[in-house]
Amino acid sequence: MQLDRTDKRILHELQLDARISNQELADKVGLSPSPCLRRVRQLEEAGLIKGYATELDASKLGLKLMAIVQVAMDRHTPDRFEQFEAAIRLLPQVLECIMITGQSADYQLKVLVKDMDEYQDFLLNKLTRLNGVSDVRSSFVLRQVVSTSVLPLDSL
Repeated sequence: MQLDRTDKRILHELQLDARISNQELADKVGLSPSPCLRRVRQLEEAGLIKGYATELDASKLGLKLMAIVQVAMDRHTPDRFEQFEAAIRLLPQVLECIMITGQSADYQLKVLVKDMDEYQDFLLNKLTRLNGVSDVRSSFVLRQVVSTSVLPLDSL
């Protein structure tokens, strides 16, 4: 799907506020409500809009310890990676899992828990027990300087 300026503006506004009304969105992007809704539906059908989410305040919910965890695997085989990825998707403490290169690790995780005791339980009773995990190195986040899910559409 080829995006024009209006599509990009719609996507940008929805990233900032997914609960915006169609009327308000139409006003912001310079369309009438009907064509605006049609474009949003097209963006959804094309898979550019994957869904809508609610952002929660982790700290107010008692989730105050964030760790960046690098995980090395014992074997570099498609089977081993598939097994690990399937298992890691089932751990609710893992907010993000990315396969990386250029490090001694194969994966980097963003893990969120309430405290160090919960992290120790996660590490010893869940993560290190996954098939193929050979090494784990943890760093703890002191302060989150930037955290966004807003994609830079201006560069498209």
